[in-house]
Amino acid sequence: MTGRATLLLAALAAVAWLTGRPFVFPSLGPSAYALAVTPDDETTRPARVFGGHAVGVAAGLLAYHLFASGASMTAYPAATSTVGAGLAVSGVVALGLTTAGMLVTDLRHAPACATTLIVALGLLTTPVEAASVLLAVAGLLAVDRLLAHSSNGSSMS
Repeated sequence: MTGRATLLLAALAAVAWLTGRPFVFPSLGPSAYALAVTPDDETTRPARVFGGHAVGVAAGLLAYHLFASGASMTAYPAATSTVGAGLAVSGVVALGLTTAGMLVTDLRHAPACATTLIVALGLLTTPVEAASVLLAVAGLLAVDRLLAHSSNGSSMS
């Protein structure tokens, strides 16, 4: 199982290194872990993994551009600043929208709640970065499928 999670992320780390694009980001780790450890769980169905992250990206982009456009949590904003308030509101709204969106669409995948915060807090906010997030999730699922087929149903340890 640990080998499988490691291989899932290693493939994307190589793509990130080769392209200089954000194909590795914090919420991908929990998705890789869930795929490796609980592959038969409802929340690790490919549609839920990809769909949950897609909902998170969309909600994060919407909240960010409404409440915190141009700001970023790469440094702590000053206490009581409007920048800090915008980022805080963006994060809260994005999480609420992501939760509601995943429930309504039945695309529940908890790591997507971290994805929405990554976007809403200004870390990945351009269309290219948003596309990179979704391509990374698709890549994670593709590698997972390849590993599942190559192991012929046996789990990797």
